[in-house]
Amino acid sequence: MSMNPIFPGLTTTTLLISCFVLPLFSFAVKKRRKFLDAYVLIFTFFAELLAIITFYNVFFVLSEPMVYKFGGWVPPIGIIYEVDKLNSLFGLMTATIVFLMVAYSTMYMKRDRIEWFYTLLLSLETGLLGMIYTGDAFNLFVMLEVTNISMYCLTAFYRARGEVVDSALKYAMLGAVTSSFYFVALIFFYASYGTLNMADLSSKASGLSFPFTGTPYGNIFVGTAIAVAFTLWTFTFKAGLFPNHFWVPDVNSAAPAPVAALSGLVVSNGAYVTIRFLYTIFGGTNLFPALFDSIKLILIIIGSFSAIFASLLMLLQKDVKRLVGCSTIFHMGLIFMGIGLGTDLALKAAIFHIINHAVGKALLFTSIGSLAAYAGSKRIDRLGSVGRYAPTTFTALMVGVLVIEGLPPFNGFMSKFMLYSAFLEVGLAPVAIIIIVSTAIALMAWMRVLFSAWFKKPDQKIEKVREFPTVIIPVILVVICIVLGLLTPTIDSAILTPTVSSLKNVDSYIQAALSSIGG
Repeated sequence: MSMNPIFPGLTTTTLLISCFVLPLFSFAVKKRRKFLDAYVLIFTFFAELLAIITFYNVFFVLSEPMVYKFGGWVPPIGIIYEVDKLNSLFGLMTATIVFLMVAYSTMYMKRDRIEWFYTLLLSLETGLLGMIYTGDAFNLFVMLEVTNISMYCLTAFYRARGEVVDSALKYAMLGAVTSSFYFVALIFFYASYGTLNMADLSSKASGLSFPFTGTPYGNIFVGTAIAVAFTLWTFTFKAGLFPNHFWVPDVNSAAPAPVAALSGLVVSNGAYVTIRFLYTIFGGTNLFPALFDSIKLILIIIGSFSAIFASLLMLLQKDVKRLVGCSTIFHMGLIFMGIGLGTDLALKAAIFHIINHAVGKALLFTSIGSLAAYAGSKRIDRLGSVGRYAPTTFTALMVGVLVIEGLPPFNGFMSKFMLYSAFLEVGLAPVAIIIIVSTAIALMAWMRVLFSAWFKKPDQKIEKVREFPTVIIPVILVVICIVLGLLTPTIDSAILTPTVSSLKNVDSYIQAALSSIGG
């Protein structure tokens, strides 16, 4: 590796400093709202630029993963960020969506306590990008807690409403329990392998050696099985996968629209960490492949059940934001089906669908958030013809539905078709049929929303609405969805195929960390 860039480490460090400094500035500056809006936009845009630079370097400059050593400490003694094609892509997705949601927040959110809202948004982005970029399993736990605490507080931001506090408390208590499971997993990983560096864990699981930490200890099969079970329990909870799905509709309903949109990134990180553990840390294992084959089969089964169950649950919803939450469970089911199958095509489909779902969910919540505000209610039956008063926002909502339900020619269709083809490719036609059936059921639920928002007679008079400027972000997201759909063949060949190849090249991930020891 010819360079050791600072970009990933600079990204999270800058965001962390910015979120601590923001409250201090907010007390000292006049015209606080304009200053705060500019402040948070500048720092999230800076993070976006760094994510683009990181993505470009990893895909087009470096021949192996980018390694950044915090404090100059070499792995596995110190914490490193190890960025390959997978997490550089996810980092770019996260930084882009956070920047757009921050821009939407500057137009959507009221003045009350806005400095704390922005502080929590910066903290949330710090945690999300830290989880994505890290190459250390314990640092992943630290960034997970930063993400969790930020999300708990953001969910409860409108604390005057009782149901909001109730949803946030349930989310916090359950989230604390599942995060503790991952901490227990770290104990078993360290006891078995003597390390928490991801490249070192991968090396030892593959039967290779790594400097400083020696060889595995004790019954490594039992230790690994327990550690992986606790890890997957934690991150399937974060992903909202059945049976750990129950928090998702509550949080989506309670949180402000920009935060609910960002929850799509939180569940995406749950899927990302699952991919990282299954295919990077233990993807090259020669010690116990049967264990991981069983885990992947379980993920296919649970993912299939999640898709069917959540699509049926969507039909029962009266709150449109809860409906989007149920849709999230449905899509996480599809994504984990692809992760569990694990073929090149299935992994490409899962990775692409994670991106498409995150963008589509942001589009849905920015359009639904505005429409619900215009109608004065988030109940589906009270949206009464609000779309007629805000036609551009309603059009964005329709596109969001087409994207999230996977109808051609939009990007959601492309990733769903890839997933469908992946199961047909291996002869699992019944699983492929589940994708079609669950999509059809979910589409029926969305038709209720569109019908109410355009055709249903309003229960009360709707005042004249001003779509601009909040409609800007939904329109930008619509354009992104169209571009992703039209450029899918190019994205497949230039990004998805190299990403899956990099993911399965475990030796390159290990060697990059080893090379940094002498660098």
